[in-house]
Order: sequence, then structure tokens, then C-alpha cells
Amino acid sequence: MNLKDIIGEATDYDKKLALEVKRPKSWCKSVSAFANGIGGTLIFGVSNDNEVRGLLDAEKDAEIISEQIKIRLDPIPEFHLSFYRTEDDKTLILLNIRQGGRKLRIIIWQTV
Repeated sequence: MNLKDIIGEATDYDKKLALEVKRPKSWCKSVSAFANGIGGTLIFGVSNDNEVRGLLDAEKDAEIISEQIKIRLDPIPEFHLSFYRTEDDKTLILLNIRQGGRKLRIIIWQTV
């Protein structure tokens, strides 16, 4: 399995090896950029060199992702979270972000 199998025809995507809970700015910037552009997919569980490693607790990570987007981005972009299980039983999170109707996305850096 390769990255193309996971993302299909998507051309705009970014990869994160893991969810950085203590550094949400690192991936919230990607969410904001996708919403301000043509949309895109953020894949959690894949390294920069395209090695599929998976996540230890994908369900918990998905809850955190959803919560942090709602807390830190204004207006809240339209997004969809899904899980992808590989043949060797690794779980990835696919965060699909739609292009925003309003271009302004203000990232709010409040402590949570």
C-alpha cells in the first residue's frame, strides 16, 4: 500500500506522523491553509517520507482534532474526519477540509 492508495486523486494534502496534542498550532496552520485555499486532506499516521505508521489511539486523537478545530479556528471550517485501516492493521486519520466560503480564518491561540 502506498500513499496514493490512501488519498486517491487528492492533490492537496499534508502528512503528520502523529497528533501533536501539546502543539496544535503545527497542524491547525494546515487546516487554516486548506480552508483558505481549495481545500485538502491532512493525514495523521504517515511520516514525511511517506511511511505509513498508524496511530496508537485514533479515536481519541479524532476527538481532540475536532475539539481543537472548534476552539482555535474562527470561523470554523467545514471538515470531515474518517478512519483508514491498512492491510497490516494500522489506523490513520484522514481530515478532509473543504474550501471556506469566507477567506478569513483567524487562529485563536488561547490555552485550553
